[in-house]
Amino acid sequence: MVCMKRLALALLAAALLLTLAGCGANGTIAANEKSDTVVNIVTTLFPAYDFARVIGGERCAVTLLVPPGAESHSYEPTPQDVLRIENCDLLFANGGESEEWLETLLSGAEGDFSALYMLDCVQALEEEEKEGMQDLHEEAEEGEIEYDEHVWTSPRNAMEICRTLCRTLCSLDPDGAALYRTNCENYCAQLEELDAAFRRIVASGRLDCVIFADRFPVRYFVEEYGLDYYAAFPGCADDTEPSARTVAFLIDRVREQAVPAVFYIEYSNQKMADVICEDTGCKKLLFHSCHTLSAEDLENGASYLSLMWANCERIREALG
Repeated sequence: MVCMKRLALALLAAALLLTLAGCGANGTIAANEKSDTVVNIVTTLFPAYDFARVIGGERCAVTLLVPPGAESHSYEPTPQDVLRIENCDLLFANGGESEEWLETLLSGAEGDFSALYMLDCVQALEEEEKEGMQDLHEEAEEGEIEYDEHVWTSPRNAMEICRTLCRTLCSLDPDGAALYRTNCENYCAQLEELDAAFRRIVASGRLDCVIFADRFPVRYFVEEYGLDYYAAFPGCADDTEPSARTVAFLIDRVREQAVPAVFYIEYSNQKMADVICEDTGCKKLLFHSCHTLSAEDLENGASYLSLMWANCERIREALG
């Protein structure tokens, strides 16, 4: 049944190509034309887009397929996306189940391009069913392993991803190797500073636990800094309507540990956080997972670093 579905989607993608002339733009962030561009990179998520434009510099034109504010898990690719991938030199994606739509495109795509997946650059962690978390895995097939795909939320993972990207670009464009290595070294130095700041904050905090009244897309972050956590849903959950039992569990944890703040993530309706805050008197804070961002934030120059530095201050407040 799955094979038939993928075949149908592949045929649909091919059919869409025939209607390309009649299709308009869908909000994809296309790269600016540069006279000195050597490598054309197509990315799927904002972190990959941001890393690529930093490491690639002026020698690379970088395109972001999933537009600002869009949900990558349910993204519907366009005919233009097929052509962008076919005409690129490097596809820089995240990988995993949330980009199953990309598998469909690649199954029918032609062209001589390389592919790099962020999930392959680091040690992937299995999804975890934490105490109190609403169980959403009933539909998973027996024996199937689900991995947390938000690998970039650890700054140290971000370093490894950027170094792998640098090596890939050096292989594709040897003449630009010196530039790529310099950009990568400078950027990793900034990531080191961010990493050190998080470690100082965690070490000096009264608490060693964070509470997410939301989905939890930052497993790699808490693992890196030795933090415990409680959350309502796994990071890739579709359902965001918690049971009364889940809400009550999180309220109890807030009271037991005198937690000063609970987190919500970008594009959340914040309802659960509001309920917990009203009941306990704590405050709510945004933890930006950097998965996606608004068009306004992108236009104003938001970056992985700026979003994570903002998270730094919020973590400080939440740990007391």
